Amino acid sequence: MTKLSVNINKIATLRNSRGGNIPNLLKVASDIQDFGADGITIHPRPDERHIRYQDAYDLKPIVTTEYNIEGNPIQQFKDLVLAVKPTQVTFVPDGEDVLTSNAGWDTINHQSYLKDVIAEFKEAGIRTSIFIETDLALIEAAATTGTDRIELYTENFAAEFAKGNKEAVKPYTEAAKLAHELGLGINAGHDLNLENIKFFKENIPNLAEVSIGHALIAESIYLGLENVVNLYLDKLK
Repeated sequence: MTKLSVNINKIATLRNSRGGNIPNLLKVASDIQDFGADGITIHPRPDERHIRYQDAYDLKPIVTTEYNIEGNPIQQFKDLVLAVKPTQVTFVPDGEDVLTSNAGWDTINHQSYLKDVIAEFKEAGIRTSIFIETDLALIEAAATTGTDRIELYTENFAAEFAKGNKEAVKPYTEAAKLAHELGLGINAGHDLNLENIKFFKENIPNLAEVSIGHALIAESIYLGLENVVNLYLDKLK
């Protein structure tokens, strides 16, 4: 079964919109795990517009499943992750001005940098993953960095699937096959939802984990958080 890690950034966004502590981020993380999710993901950004750096510390004793922290490994982020020591760190090359992650790593041009960063985190006992697109040359280059896993950036698949184009999954299938041959674990995320997750899962061999936030929280407004978590788990079997 593919593991479900729930990204709780949108819960933090809602909390921050009014100040105070409603909804309670820690309680929601605890509940999501009680509902059956396999992990919690956060993506702190330098402006702390949703997840705050303090949240990462506060969540550490709460997350009893897998704890995944995503972000661009600038020094502030590196210091945070090395102090918190989550299960996994996912490197995402987003600038400070982006609304949401919109590109994967160029693992060819940034290979030396990624090698150094990955070695630092692996020495601390933290599993590493690189957010990446489906270009096979980039997958091959990722394998030389020492990373444990890649996370396939699935926005294009999701957009095309919504138009009825199921062929859009093929580059992801090929990327996953190559990654597995190269000894890499395979994660995926971005715009996956209840409509496309089952088809994606069925077409991606050796898919270890998906990270889902925006869609899952939005769907929960209508269907309820516990129900939606379990709907995803059922589709990921």
